[in-house]
Amino acid sequence: MRRLILASNNAKKLKELGALLTPLGIELIPQGALNIPEAEEPFATFIENALAKARHASQLSGLPAIADDSGLCVRALGGAPGVLSARFAGDPKSDERNNQLLLEKLAGQTDRAAHFVCLLVLVRHADDPQPIIAEGNWHGEILNAPQGEHGFGYDPLFWVLEANRSAAQMTAEAKNQCSHRAMAMQQLLARLNAV
Repeated sequence: MRRLILASNNAKKLKELGALLTPLGIELIPQGALNIPEAEEPFATFIENALAKARHASQLSGLPAIADDSGLCVRALGGAPGVLSARFAGDPKSDERNNQLLLEKLAGQTDRAAHFVCLLVLVRHADDPQPIIAEGNWHGEILNAPQGEHGFGYDPLFWVLEANRSAAQMTAEAKNQCSHRAMAMQQLLARLNAV
């Protein structure tokens, strides 16, 4: 498998996942390059949304596809924003408004525990009966104010205890060593090699 369709038009996800796959000789092609529209994400779980997106991209491209459904789960908010992370503050998508709403909802909370979750699903074809599924979790805490200029999404508010900095203060290379997406990709590649 040398070419994979990424079931996303998110340029930052493409960059992160591409950096993890390029050394293996796998070319990651964003679905938008083939005029594939984004799939609906009507489900309440990351796994169901990722599988729907991967099957959609594979069906319309005729190629193997990989989908990432990821988000931030905050313990004090019962797991929210969860699968609604990208649109937490509504449409249109806005990292700034999402971060602002998260801070508002956590105002006065002492429990700031949170984790990023990433579900990766790879299908070799649209009707693949045995999709390769991997999950990564990255634990941390939510800050009271943004810190850092790198990353995207909730990275400026996500404090990484082991690194003693926010995810947005980490270099892309450092983040790709420990993030939820990096952990899920390592798991996925190990499973791919075993199939």
